[in-house]
Amino acid sequence: MHETPVPRLSVVLATDTYETIRPVVRHLGRQTIREQIELVIVGERGRILDVDPLETEGFAGVSVVEVASLFPIGPARAAGVRQARAPVVFIGETHTYAHPTWAERIVEVHAERDGVVPGFGNANPRSALSWAIFLLDYGQWLHLLPPRETSSAPTHNGSFRRQLLLDLGETLDQALTQGDHLSLLLHARDHRLYFEPAARIDHLNVARWRPWLQERFLGGVLLAGRRAQRWSALRRLVYLCGSPLIPPLLVLRLRKPLGAARRAGRLPAGTLPALIVGGLVSAAGEMVGYAAGHPGSAEPKMMEFELHKVRYASRGEPDTR
Repeated sequence: MHETPVPRLSVVLATDTYETIRPVVRHLGRQTIREQIELVIVGERGRILDVDPLETEGFAGVSVVEVASLFPIGPARAAGVRQARAPVVFIGETHTYAHPTWAERIVEVHAERDGVVPGFGNANPRSALSWAIFLLDYGQWLHLLPPRETSSAPTHNGSFRRQLLLDLGETLDQALTQGDHLSLLLHARDHRLYFEPAARIDHLNVARWRPWLQERFLGGVLLAGRRAQRWSALRRLVYLCGSPLIPPLLVLRLRKPLGAARRAGRLPAGTLPALIVGGLVSAAGEMVGYAAGHPGSAEPKMMEFELHKVRYASRGEPDTR
């Protein structure tokens, strides 16, 4: 009787169809420790995911978790975490592509850390719009920067000890929704987080003007709206009044990744103006979120970007084979 191998890393992927995550799975299949990785695929009940047995062969296990809905995505990802078997869980996305030694390095660093943030590269680097939105979201973890302890981690595309996530109880459902809630919870519990640029993963970004502006604005609305649900009226007012300061603060915060990317010859012309415009649009969204919360229509629109970002990338990019 064959025993099921115990994985060292579980990758949780919430998706509408298997086709949506096929390029992600192919990249995971090229990992140097593929046989130690478990795939946990979360999908809506009643929908046939048609997991490809050839592409998923050789992993430590493949588990399909059915949920009532992928919306909101936080509870769906939480269901995947609870199903995972490995001591370390990575919250994946439909549009991030791991380099071959990514998983190996993640597992190594987790021997001494509670959470690991990988080094991010740009999966569609020819566009200034792509670079601007990439730097705004992931610039502080650009793979060209040195490794270090970090006080924050992205809600998705970060890896965490499974037990510390389970210890959050029912709060985990909300914590795995986009925003800064998870980072704040982990920081409050003194968990050790580490940025490891050698664990590289490439992130695909919106690079067409209209959806780019829409994603920036809605992202600001949702971030502020979720904060507003937890904050007092006074704190919301302070942040509402301070929202115009967001663009210059963002540029200051991103001076190191901007400098590193520029020295490496990565930034196309127009990146800095696009970054400033993106900061202004995000600030406008945050002002709306702090003042009025977020409308119910915002999350479904952001879910479309979350699941199908490849539809909004530059023409001819990326090569996700």
